[in-house]
Amino acid sequence: MPTLQEQFGQIDIYLFDQLLKGRIGPGMCILDAGCGSGRNIVYFLREGYPVCGADANPDAIAGVRALARRLAPALPESNFRVEPVEAMSFEDGCADVVISNTVLHFAKDDVQFEAMLHGTWRVLKPGGLLFCRLASTIGMEAQMLPVQGRLFQSPDGAERYMVDARMLTALTERLGAEWLEPIKTTIVQGQRAMTTWVLRKS
Repeated sequence: MPTLQEQFGQIDIYLFDQLLKGRIGPGMCILDAGCGSGRNIVYFLREGYPVCGADANPDAIAGVRALARRLAPALPESNFRVEPVEAMSFEDGCADVVISNTVLHFAKDDVQFEAMLHGTWRVLKPGGLLFCRLASTIGMEAQMLPVQGRLFQSPDGAERYMVDARMLTALTERLGAEWLEPIKTTIVQGQRAMTTWVLRKS
């Protein structure tokens, strides 16, 4: 019997929460936009979900393809593509669940952030769930050093594109989306703030 780590990998605890709440079920198509090493898709691969992923890093995609060959050998390698999230070649509305975990805050400016968000939202089908986790200034406004526009340097020294509650509310309204969770922000020992944003596409 697999251990919990073997079964779920290093899944984000807030994504795991969506599983526990029954919002992600068997047969749903999962697309990890900015999948990195694939830590959030281990469970879905193991359980036979149709899974896709994109990442701009070729080494990351090579690793995810190897992971898929081991856990879900029936999935075609073409499900995992070397592409930035703003230019994914997946069809519009192809996924029931889109994961964007620590991706959008790598935008360099407003234009790139909008392109990344649009690319991520585009592949989600109506009624689908967007799980997004990204850096924010929430709860740490005084500790964030402005760089330019919405780029800030956090106390951990990293420079990220950061949202706030007002911006997320405005984006949710503009997308015509339904809130599935209130905004939840974790402050990591005074070094950075990470916010979870979970929506359903109307």
